Amino acid sequence: MRGIVSIDEALSLAEEADLDLVNISPNADPPVCKILDYGKYRYEQQKKEKNAKKNQHVTEIKEIRLSASIEDHDVEVKAKAATKFLQDGDKVKVSLRFRGRERDYTQLGFDAMKKFADMVSDYGVIEKEPKMEGRRMNMFLAPKKDKK
Repeated sequence: MRGIVSIDEALSLAEEADLDLVNISPNADPPVCKILDYGKYRYEQQKKEKNAKKNQHVTEIKEIRLSASIEDHDVEVKAKAATKFLQDGDKVKVSLRFRGRERDYTQLGFDAMKKFADMVSDYGVIEKEPKMEGRRMNMFLAPKKDKK
């Protein structure tokens, strides 16, 4: 801790110590500099970044496809897969495609989506309600936040 010194004095102090003068916070008034080994400083910064990157979880969107006339057991199997995705912290997109005249019976699709959402309600919440988009109906589920 040298306090506020001129640039020339700081450079001469760094040269005497056989180290580098590193500008840590250039936007501060006055700018904050440290006398240290720059190579070692960069190595430490890269190590911190790598550690932070390793500890973060990237949320992916997994897709589950249903049909309007899906049987109960098939919904259970797909719900089991969706709960696994939700437990891993991923979001789930549930899509249902209507073929031919099935499009006239969109209520069957809403019922299938509702049944699916009820099955996974312990692990996920509906982020986006079921909505028709052309021939498809989509719904998004997000993992439940743990209350500790």
